[in-house]
Amino acid sequence: MCDSISDIDYREVIEFSLDPVIIHTDYKILYINRAAEDLFRTDKQSVIGASPLDIFQESSKVAIKQRIQSAYQTPAAVIEETIYRMDKTTVMVELYCHPVMLGNNNKAIQTYIRDITTRKESEKKQDEMMKEINELSATIVPIMSDVAVLPLVGKIDFEKARMILEIIPEKVQAQKLNYVIIDFSGVYELDDIVINYLFKMKQVLSLLGVQSIITGLRPQLAIEATKLNINLSDIPTMSTVKEATVYLGVN
Repeated sequence: MCDSISDIDYREVIEFSLDPVIIHTDYKILYINRAAEDLFRTDKQSVIGASPLDIFQESSKVAIKQRIQSAYQTPAAVIEETIYRMDKTTVMVELYCHPVMLGNNNKAIQTYIRDITTRKESEKKQDEMMKEINELSATIVPIMSDVAVLPLVGKIDFEKARMILEIIPEKVQAQKLNYVIIDFSGVYELDDIVINYLFKMKQVLSLLGVQSIITGLRPQLAIEATKLNINLSDIPTMSTVKEATVYLGVN
């Protein structure tokens, strides 16, 4: 039985790695593993001997070439790049490379490539959501010095509801409001978790000394709130924002 790490078949370890790996030296690819074949939509025979620079955009090649040269001495920092597959489609990846010995005297570069498309899409969605929430919070419409309307619109999912709960109380407090009319008339889709989150906002505002008034609550939303044991009896509920302003004595 062998228990020395030096007897492990290194090539087999890399071949079955889930992360795409390329090994190259002197700007010639020596080897790619199965995951790299899948990522680049190619096979080993088609890329062995090709330049690793070929997968990069022209605008990136000079910097990548310098990065490769420095990586012969010390591992390079992780970077993000857009690269080309063999079918000319592009993919956003994370790159990390470090030197490995090639025989006794020479060195090669081992590059790990990770597809970050899903992560980037998630980050983009998060950024767009934050922008939307910030715009929403900026549209707390003051109608008197201490009264404002918060118009909720569109589809509100869990993340959006969570951010509303975090951001709106701060905005309300900053504007020194005593009353907030939360208008649901523009909301067309909510689920149970989201409904629960939004009605928690009433409790948070109450702790800040701000009274909430709900308007535009559709029958279905009211039914769902009741199913969740949310008590609407202590929240003034009106059909329209106009009714709420009359209730508050605002002309």
